Amino acid sequence: MKVLVLNCGSSSLKYQLIDMDNEAVLCKGLVERIGIDGSILKHEKDGMDGKHIVEEAMKDHKDAIKHVLDAVADPKVGAVKEMSEIDAVGHRIVHGGEKFASSAVLTDEVIKAIEYCTELAPLHNPANLMGVEACKAILPDVPMVGVFDTAFHQTMPEKSFLYGLPYELYTKHGVRRYGFHGTSHMYVSQKAAEMLDKKPEDLKIITCHLGNGASLTAVDGGKSVDTTMGLTPLEGLIMGTRCGDIDPAIIPFIMKKENLDIAGVDKLMNKESGVLGMTGISSDFRDIEDAATEGNELAQTTLEAYAQKVKKYIGAYAAEMNGVDAIVFTAGLGENGISMREMICKNMDFMGVKLDAEKNNVRGKDRIISADDSKVKILLIPTNEELMIAKDTVKLSK
Repeated sequence: MKVLVLNCGSSSLKYQLIDMDNEAVLCKGLVERIGIDGSILKHEKDGMDGKHIVEEAMKDHKDAIKHVLDAVADPKVGAVKEMSEIDAVGHRIVHGGEKFASSAVLTDEVIKAIEYCTELAPLHNPANLMGVEACKAILPDVPMVGVFDTAFHQTMPEKSFLYGLPYELYTKHGVRRYGFHGTSHMYVSQKAAEMLDKKPEDLKIITCHLGNGASLTAVDGGKSVDTTMGLTPLEGLIMGTRCGDIDPAIIPFIMKKENLDIAGVDKLMNKESGVLGMTGISSDFRDIEDAATEGNELAQTTLEAYAQKVKKYIGAYAAEMNGVDAIVFTAGLGENGISMREMICKNMDFMGVKLDAEKNNVRGKDRIISADDSKVKILLIPTNEELMIAKDTVKLSK
C-alpha cells in the first residue's frame, strides 16, 4: 500500500510517498514560497543522484499539490506510473482541540470540526485545510486521513491541562493546555521502548523534541501526562523565535512601553524572541554556537539559558511521574546538537543521569548515549512523523 504524506505550512509543503509494505520512502520533497514570487519544488527519489528542481509560479496549495503529483508520477524522477497507485493520503493537522484524541478520516463533518479549531491555531490549521481541499480536488476518490499534533496529549489529566484562570474560560472558550508535536513524541517514546526491549506501559519517559519549535513531554505508561506547550505552541521552552514561558505581566508592560498593539506583541513573542531575540544573531543554534566559540558571551549565556530550561522541565517531569526510566532527544537540535545534549545532561548524576561522551558523539542515528552505569537511559532517536502519519492512514483507510 502506497501512502502519500502531506505536511502543509502557510507557504510551504513537505511530502513523502511511502510504500507501507516495507516502510520504504519511495520519494520525498519540499515546496517553498507558495503564493510568493520564486516558488520552487525540490524533489528526490530513492536511488536518484541529486534533486529534481521545478521553479514555476504556484499561486496556491492546489497548484503546489499538482506539481507534487506531477513529480511523484514523472516517468524519470517519479515513484509511480499513474495516480491510481496512490492508495491513500495522510495529512498533518496541527490543532484538533478536544475533538480528536486520535487520527480521523477526513469527512465533511471532520473538516468542519477542524475549521472550528482554526481560532486556536490561526497560523497552521488554515494551511493544513488548504492542502486537504487541494488534494481532494485532484484525487477525489482517494481516502484522506488527518493526523493531529494535539491528539497524543489528549490523555493529559485536568490537573495538567487546566490553567489558573476562571474555569468558565475553559468551558466557554476552550482555554487549556493542548500541547503539540504529539506525533513526534508518540513515535520516539514507542521507539525508545523498542530499543530498550520494554513495553511502553512499563516505562516513564521524558521526550525532548528540540527544534526551532521545541517541547518536552512526560510519557507515563505510553501516555502523555504533561507537556510544555500550551493553548498555542508559544508556551514552554525558549525556542528559535518564540519566547516560551514568561511572566504574563510583561505583556501589558511592554505594550505600554513600546507602544505595541495586540498584533505587535504577538509578533514580538512569536517571531522576534527566543534565541534570535536574546542574541540578535540568528534563530539557528549552529550560528549561535559558532558565535559562542568565537567569544560572544551573550551567545554563550543564551545556550546555557536554553539548556537550563530543558533541564528544569526534565526535573519537574521526573518529580511529576515519581521517577524516569529514559530521556529521549529528537528533532533538529536534539538529534544533532552534541554539545547541547551534553550541557543539558551535565550535573544530573543525583537523579541517575549520566551521559557517555563517546556515545554522544553522533548525529541523527538511533543510539543509546548514556553511560553503562547510568540508572536513567539517555537515547538519541531521529523523529519520523511522516511514518507515524502513514501508519495511522493505513489503519483508517482500509
